[in-house]
Amino acid sequence: MVVVFVLVAVAVLALLAGVHRYVWRRLVGDTTAEGGLARRAGTVAVWVLPLLSVGAFAGGRAGFPFWLQQVLAWPGYLWLAVLLYLTLALLVGEAARPLLRRVLARRASRAAAAAPAVPGAEPAATAGPAGAEAEPAVAEAEPAAVPRTAALAAASATKTLPGTPAAAPVEAATDTDAPAASPAPEPAPEPEAEPAPEPAPHAPTGPSRRLFVARAVGGAAALAGLGTVGYGTYGVLRGPRVKRITVPLARLPRSAHGFRIAVVSDIHLGPILGRAHTRRIVDTINATSPDLVAVVGDLVDGTVADLGTAAEPLAGLEARHGSYFVTGNHEYFSGAAEWVDHVRDLGLRPLENARVEIAGFDLAGVNDVAGESEGQGPDFAAALGDRDRGRASVLLAHQPVVIDDAVAHGVDLQLSGHTHGGQLWPGNLLAELANPTVAGLERYGDTQLYVSRGAGAWGPPVRVGAPSDITVVELASKRT
Repeated sequence: MVVVFVLVAVAVLALLAGVHRYVWRRLVGDTTAEGGLARRAGTVAVWVLPLLSVGAFAGGRAGFPFWLQQVLAWPGYLWLAVLLYLTLALLVGEAARPLLRRVLARRASRAAAAAPAVPGAEPAATAGPAGAEAEPAVAEAEPAAVPRTAALAAASATKTLPGTPAAAPVEAATDTDAPAASPAPEPAPEPEAEPAPEPAPHAPTGPSRRLFVARAVGGAAALAGLGTVGYGTYGVLRGPRVKRITVPLARLPRSAHGFRIAVVSDIHLGPILGRAHTRRIVDTINATSPDLVAVVGDLVDGTVADLGTAAEPLAGLEARHGSYFVTGNHEYFSGAAEWVDHVRDLGLRPLENARVEIAGFDLAGVNDVAGESEGQGPDFAAALGDRDRGRASVLLAHQPVVIDDAVAHGVDLQLSGHTHGGQLWPGNLLAELANPTVAGLERYGDTQLYVSRGAGAWGPPVRVGAPSDITVVELASKRT
């Protein structure tokens, strides 16, 4: 088992290293100058941010002071979400790169074709075939060319090859009618060449084209990644929205028709989400005027000493038939026994493999399967074994995976959380591999299973494609 854990850890670290190397190359290496300030800053960030992420994850388990956990949590967790969506955006950009290069190359070709061959040249000198129209231009150039030829001949006549005797000067050929003493006219100065036109700004060529494409794709990926994470963070900090569903139960009496249960799961109080988050959730629940409140596990990510005050607003929950609590897997990472005692002090009733009779149905709760490592796992026989099966039953169980046990014990409705609905798309695809239902209501035989997406977030305080919710489940009777 230890060997498997080590191999998985090594594989994860290798994957993270490869992803960071890829992101650095596309966002920093391809877009900045070697030795420049931007490249140095990007390189430092790619080294420091992963270390903050490791510190954020390890802080609670390693017993870091809570203030240090809070300092590490925001940048460490947020970077993981940014890394995910930067990578996805850059991978999409790989398909756009050749298309963008092709478009720029075509623009450059059209610009080159539209430009004149010699800047400033007269159209007559470049247009038309050689022939009669070109002769006047040649004839006009001949008088100026003759003196220049004579001067060049005179200059070359005075030169000798190394190691040979000097030759007698050769008289330059001149016009016989010209006076002998008249000096040769100086060659006409050549017109200065005009500078070549700069390439069009929208059609870079060569290395500049590659740099333009790298910066365009990298900038678009950065905007997409940061924008996605920003919107997902706002959704979490804003607080969950209320979702309402109606669930018919065959054995529910008419007297319990319309009974409303406010289901909240996965609040995940911790270094990021604290007392203000709890207050928002309590206010939202109370505004629905529920008959009963069910807190279905993963209330906290930390100890009572660090987070006890953050959970205190739960004492303000208002429901006609009270508020109930079952443990989630994260409670067993944080001291489940202490948290059970603490929520009891706040006025919630823990259901530890236990059952209570509500008007018209049985409400049962089981411990989370993570408690098996401490001998406190789910016990369906204790919670449901001796009940009257003629009565409707509702089961609170944190993880949807126990649905088979619920079916075997004749449960009408199981209320769960745990999955977060995937939290970060495409995490829902992974959640589907480990859970029978990721979110929503589904039927398994005579048992219905409802899975909430949760009211908080684990790790990055970000949700994409899986908005947080508090669900008001209204029970409906099928009896006439």
